[in-house]
Amino acid sequence: MPTYRIAPSILSANFAKLGEEIVNVIDAGADIVHFDVMDNHYVPNLTIGPLVCEAIRPLTTAPIDVHLMVKPVDRIIPDFAKAGANIISFHPEASEHIDRTIGLIKDQGCKAGLVFNPGTPLNYLDHVIEKLDLVLIMSVNPGFGGQKFIPEALAKLRAVRNMIDDRGLDIMLEIDGGVKVDNIAEIARAGADTFVAGSAIYNTPDYRATIDLMRAELAKAA
Repeated sequence: MPTYRIAPSILSANFAKLGEEIVNVIDAGADIVHFDVMDNHYVPNLTIGPLVCEAIRPLTTAPIDVHLMVKPVDRIIPDFAKAGANIISFHPEASEHIDRTIGLIKDQGCKAGLVFNPGTPLNYLDHVIEKLDLVLIMSVNPGFGGQKFIPEALAKLRAVRNMIDDRGLDIMLEIDGGVKVDNIAEIARAGADTFVAGSAIYNTPDYRATIDLMRAELAKAA
């Protein structure tokens, strides 16, 4: 059975009590803190930076998974590594030299991920997949939380899962966008093992109950 990981996106949390929200969602059974960074340049929204990552780092031992939706990307990577990120992912469109950016993340002591928007081709992986720790498939166009799942993402997941398995690689395959209790099993069957869910968890009154429901659905997919 695959190891499934639930990664609530703090983009949907109550920022007035962000630390408490993160502690509560991890205590409720989540595995990873997903940290969405938007720059109002690469994507049409502005969110949070390294200072927030540094502030939440002492609150949990759970991995902090930083998704950089910023361009250019290289300048900010060391700041997030210093702030306590464990995984740093970026979009190929945001880097002039993808291989160099992956190397920069690794040199900072973090795991490296590459992110694919709905319209981004997977052929970038042909040259760098062996160097990656994570591949993130976006099932919405990045920029805002609460969007509807784009079903074409399932075909992309299956393609990346085949690439990972054919090469015998140990790479997390993450999905982000519109993940809910009622579709998480189908997404898992397409090959995902790490699930970013924002509003589907943070907009519910009982985080543990929601995460338990997700796990029950994932058990059906295995």
